[in-house]
Amino acid sequence: MINLDFMDRVEMFQGLNDAQLKNIQDMAEIAEFRKGDIIFRHGDPAEYLWVVVEGEIQFLCELSQALQKDVCEPLSFISSAQTYGWHCFVPPYQYRLTGYCASRSCQLIKLKKQDLEQVFSGDPKMGFAMMQYTLNAIGTQFQELQDELARRMGQEMLSQW
Repeated sequence: MINLDFMDRVEMFQGLNDAQLKNIQDMAEIAEFRKGDIIFRHGDPAEYLWVVVEGEIQFLCELSQALQKDVCEPLSFISSAQTYGWHCFVPPYQYRLTGYCASRSCQLIKLKKQDLEQVFSGDPKMGFAMMQYTLNAIGTQFQELQDELARRMGQEMLSQW
């Protein structure tokens, strides 16, 4: 069982009271992975919200067969007390990246979407707080994507000169 002190460090859970954290603690499952294990794949149904307890997750984007490539370069990493999987709350409810265990081992909290939605329906303030975090995460990732795209386009333009 994950202790409440750890849960207090998870940004998505900050601002929740002890009773709300206890609800999350009760539904949390622990999942363990080894280096190189796939945690979720691009295009898979996003059925879980993931919280890193120990280790590091690396994200890769998988490109279409039409582009003649299977995987592009690593995009980012997340580590202890960080979350991934907001896609479970946003259509089309699919993971947009593939997540791998990048460290020797990874221990993750796995929260089922349906369990979270049930808790949110009984505690709308908790649902609102977590959806606020989700919107922030989406906005941040969109901004990072725009910045990376601009950087890559700039490099391509420079290489053509």
